[in-house]
Amino acid sequence: MKSLRLLLRFLTVGGLVLLLLIPLSMIRGLIQDRAHYRGEAVERVSQSMAGPQQLVGPLRVVPWKEIRRVNAAGQDGRIEVRAETVEGYLLQAPELFEAGGAITPDVRRVRLYDVRVFQWQAGVKARFAAMPVPAVAGREYGEPYLVVGLADVRGLVGTPRLLVDGKPLELQPGTGSLSARMDGVHARLDLPGWSASGATDAMSMAPARTLPTSQVQLDMAVAGTQSLGIVPVADSNRITLQSSWPHPQFSGRFLPNQRSIDADGFNASWNISSLASAAQSQVLDASVARLTARGFDSGEGEGVDSVRVALVDPVDVYTQADRASKYGILFVLLTFVGFAMFELVKQLRIHPLQYLLVGLALAVFFLLLLGLSEHTAFWKAYVAAATACIGLQFVYLSGVLKSWWRAGAFATLLTALYGALYSLLVSEDNALLMGSLLLFGILAVIMLVTRKVDWYERAATLG
Repeated sequence: MKSLRLLLRFLTVGGLVLLLLIPLSMIRGLIQDRAHYRGEAVERVSQSMAGPQQLVGPLRVVPWKEIRRVNAAGQDGRIEVRAETVEGYLLQAPELFEAGGAITPDVRRVRLYDVRVFQWQAGVKARFAAMPVPAVAGREYGEPYLVVGLADVRGLVGTPRLLVDGKPLELQPGTGSLSARMDGVHARLDLPGWSASGATDAMSMAPARTLPTSQVQLDMAVAGTQSLGIVPVADSNRITLQSSWPHPQFSGRFLPNQRSIDADGFNASWNISSLASAAQSQVLDASVARLTARGFDSGEGEGVDSVRVALVDPVDVYTQADRASKYGILFVLLTFVGFAMFELVKQLRIHPLQYLLVGLALAVFFLLLLGLSEHTAFWKAYVAAATACIGLQFVYLSGVLKSWWRAGAFATLLTALYGALYSLLVSEDNALLMGSLLLFGILAVIMLVTRKVDWYERAATLG
């Protein structure tokens, strides 16, 4: 009976631990809701300003219209010859592409949420080789133009400056024949001799022509939200970016060949050949209906190899709060184990309701941490929430344990536990190792303290 009574005691404490999973799970759900609201704030800024940006091009486009003779069944069922007009385009990528410029970070605040935005002072250069334009029966070529693809054209700040072979050209909205594949701007190249009609019927042959070599320079300011992507479309691509933001996240299909990151910002450079990237073939492949960067767009469309830089917040309060809440059950379990040790070793009578109140106080810590971290730095919120909860526990436990000294000792242990949790949060790479060592150390202390305890004798003290 005495052993059964002790087992019942442990089962009661275990039931309380399971009961406290309810408020802990509710707090985790609240953290996820707040993170979702923050995502809505990012979307709101993207809709009113500009979303994540992606640069594709520049590219040279030669539109064409072709008359074809096809056999088709007439109304009387007889086969007759009809003329069909088919439209298409020739697309040329540059042989050399250079992009660079400074990324200036900024913040837009929506209610409680900070959204990271930027403005890229872009300098783009491209060199195009001569491109023969084939003579095809029945095909009529239109005037060539230059296309620059941009994920969100609303991000263009001011008027971009475009020079082609030293001659300024005016950019116009839209991407012409590529409108179904990408958004952006274009400029007519106004080449001599391209205004002629060319072929006019299915049997005549348009004269063979050649797009000349060309040098393109584009200077523009591009605003966006959170991340910038650049597609390496040329045979040889050199990309150089710098910013005062000290916490970049490099992603996409290519990491920088060289980079330096310090408190003053970052510098990064890429040197990418078309031999190492499928970006050029993906852009030139007309079967790719919509060009999006891999990991950039959640909608439909095939991913295109790209370079991406995101301006991330190193201390995401919702990620940190969520990680902290995952240790909530560990906090409760270790505290209840400490209570049980006091109860059995010091022969104190602790009511299950007192266990429950202490557990709820531990759960409220994570709620306080979430609320405070939305208004102040995470470490300040952590210190304030931990101080409040430890102080409350100290005052309450002085009555439960019937000693200010015992309450102080327990509060000291709680302080060490909160300190260990913070170490786990800030040392993400070593969290598993530190957590394992912490649990091993606590288990070792409990085993050492209770190694000479006669549990049958302690069970006899339970009424």
